[in-house]
Amino acid sequence: MQILNFAHPFTEAQFAGLEALAGMKITGVTDISSQIDPDKAIEPQIEAMLDRAGLNPQDWQTKPLLINLPSLNYSAAVLLAQLHGRTGYFPPVLRLRPVTGGIAPRFETAEILNLQAMRERAREKR
Repeated sequence: MQILNFAHPFTEAQFAGLEALAGMKITGVTDISSQIDPDKAIEPQIEAMLDRAGLNPQDWQTKPLLINLPSLNYSAAVLLAQLHGRTGYFPPVLRLRPVTGGIAPRFETAEILNLQAMRERAREKR
């Protein structure tokens, strides 16, 4: 599974937790800066971010991907729309949670959110 990381770099502990949660080997992590210019249109900036992943159309549609979303809410929303367009489905995303009791802020892997399965369940409520 390839991780596209639009947030902070992963620690070794987070990486180990990811493999345990995913139940498969992580084949690589592509760190992509999610910094945007708030004075410019967001869509072309997000398109450029995804282009920096270095994936071709076949890769987008066939490689198993796990997404670590950017923290900025509207960047994450546009990123998900763009990802759905490129992959044909909502890819799974990672959720981290804070570790309590430490002096410095730390985060651990909490769960992998299967957005496509969530979407399909939500369709039953139409």
